[in-house]
Amino acid sequence: MKRKLMEDLKQWKNSKNRKPLIIQGARQVGKTWVMQEFGKNEFKQVVYLNFESSTRLRDVFIPDYNIERLITVFEIETNLKITPSDTLIIFDEIQEVEKGLTALKYFYENAPEYYIIAAGSLLGIALQKNNSFPVGKVDFLQLYPMNFLEFLENIGEEKLAHQLVLKNWEVLNSFHNKLVSLLRMYYFVGGMPEVVANYRVDKNLETVRSLQQKIIMGYENDFAKHAPSDILPKIRLVWHSLIAQLAKENRKFIYGQIKKGARAKDFESAINWLLAAGLILKVNRVEKPSLPLNAYADYDAFKLFLIDIGLLNAIGNLDPKILLEKNTILQEYKGALTEQFVCQQLKINNELYYWLAPNATAEIDFVIQYQNEIIPVEVKAEENLKSKSLKTYVEKFSPNTAIRTSMSPYRKETWLTNIPLYAIAGISA
Repeated sequence: MKRKLMEDLKQWKNSKNRKPLIIQGARQVGKTWVMQEFGKNEFKQVVYLNFESSTRLRDVFIPDYNIERLITVFEIETNLKITPSDTLIIFDEIQEVEKGLTALKYFYENAPEYYIIAAGSLLGIALQKNNSFPVGKVDFLQLYPMNFLEFLENIGEEKLAHQLVLKNWEVLNSFHNKLVSLLRMYYFVGGMPEVVANYRVDKNLETVRSLQQKIIMGYENDFAKHAPSDILPKIRLVWHSLIAQLAKENRKFIYGQIKKGARAKDFESAINWLLAAGLILKVNRVEKPSLPLNAYADYDAFKLFLIDIGLLNAIGNLDPKILLEKNTILQEYKGALTEQFVCQQLKINNELYYWLAPNATAEIDFVIQYQNEIIPVEVKAEENLKSKSLKTYVEKFSPNTAIRTSMSPYRKETWLTNIPLYAIAGISA
């Protein structure tokens, strides 16, 4: 399979200031595969250590952080001779071993010549709890489900994906209808690597849905296994309310929709657990679209999206015919799906916000900060090109760039640019 993160990993390998690398991301987004594939392609050998499956390694960091001793243990465990210049050392499920994260600091300080990548299914949870995290001693990369470009590259549509990267609108407009059809398929399949790989081989949508449901079941099993018992019921309530929250015309997260009378303090810890596990995406409201955006964020007002559009549809048990055919059955939920898609595409490269006018007469679905510019993005589910909210925003703030994204082809007008939904990932790439 092809993953964009590979290019980031090559840059990390060649960096003069390289540190041990932590790859964060939810379970099943492909972290283990990416690390091993990168090692296979870029190094003479890979030393792969899984701290969840190997009981012998559970206490390896407890006695001390002596690098010579640790390397010897790793060599005996894998029956490989580790040479710093051409060996990639992978610490998988590093959150399962005591003092594993702290050990990365000592590799950086005492043996920076070693190439080390660490990851874990619930590493975000471990990072929240870890008081001795090696701040400034590690590099970070985030792995998300495949975006639409990666989806195309992995189902045999590499040439179309390349034209999207080039923003070659004359060519893309000729294939507009095909790209819209592929986009609708992505709405159903989503970007989880195992699901995409299966779809690529047999195109069986029933199998796709079955795999998605297994992934969702795995996530829900993680709640019971890893979440603190006092917030477990609240995590489940938040999780199961997501689809209803998004189906509202106003997709701002409402605590009272989880449970009558619920307040922020009742569910903040549950939401933070799901965020740390990488299972949801959070988009805060910004009161004023000025640089830097995070200085004007209202952290009490936000929208929550799922990690993957295919999983969202699996939770809703939507029939593929509804998604793959142009229809009006979904009504408001179609807008929610489109926002979910755009969020998923933009989140990979940006911190996302949304803007709401003080009197709630206008709302911009997403606002991003890109190259010292604030870009508003209005999302349309189909080809409805009325842009009242975007017009209000432009008249009030006069941005250099204003984007509407819809199912219509690329078109540049005097005050806005319409970018087709299938190309939205490229606006900040």
